[in-house]
Amino acid sequence: VAEQIVGRWLKSSGVPREKLVIATKLRGNMGEGPDDEGLSRAHILKAVEASLRRLQIETIDLYQAHWPDEAAPIEETLRAFDDLVKQGKVRFIGASNYAAWQLMQALWDADKHNLARFDCLQPHYNLVHRAEFEAELAAVCRTYGLGVIPYSPLAGGFLTGKYRRDRQAHSARLGGVKRYFNERNWDLLERMDGMAKEKGATISQIALAWLLADPLITSPIIGANSLDQLKDNLGALAISLSADEKAVLDKATAWKVENEE
Repeated sequence: VAEQIVGRWLKSSGVPREKLVIATKLRGNMGEGPDDEGLSRAHILKAVEASLRRLQIETIDLYQAHWPDEAAPIEETLRAFDDLVKQGKVRFIGASNYAAWQLMQALWDADKHNLARFDCLQPHYNLVHRAEFEAELAAVCRTYGLGVIPYSPLAGGFLTGKYRRDRQAHSARLGGVKRYFNERNWDLLERMDGMAKEKGATISQIALAWLLADPLITSPIIGANSLDQLKDNLGALAISLSADEKAVLDKATAWKVENEE
């Protein structure tokens, strides 16, 4: 559905195609057939045609594997992606939700067989969810020059400030956001609130500015539900954190204990 909505907008907006970077993903179940999910060659070739048709474009700028497929050999996956790049249907390929060893395996196989490689990683990464990316994946991306476009940069809404120590919601719709309800994170929100007030910003903008302050981050993936939220998120581009301010947030959410001299 999302691709269809974007496709209709692209068709009617009048915005030159070259001004836009269109990214989409594949891997999930799209039907009942044996080739309707995964990262097999058959599904990749089928899925890209469906995405191009829904988006009403000739080339996808960034085509991403949503998560690994243990049933499909990585070489098979990469050869299919490589064919799409050579055919001009895809410009670059990326990975999402890959462990460091899986990402390294893919990079090594691409190099070994002279195939298109993953140029981008989409990890789960934000101020209160750091270890998964920083422990190993960050070093891989830095060493091999992968772009990083983290999803859930606002931790499912927790880093917007809508939840506070004294006004915690108890709705079943909260889902995974409840995992962030702890004293350390409540303290973090209070620090961010003070920082935001000093800058005339919002807590959301501080959270996004923290990501953007890292040279490794290409662009956070925001998930605005309204025009006001979108405008607020984009306002983070005008917010800059000093080295001291970033260090305060880094320390407040540190996930590993530094060795003492």
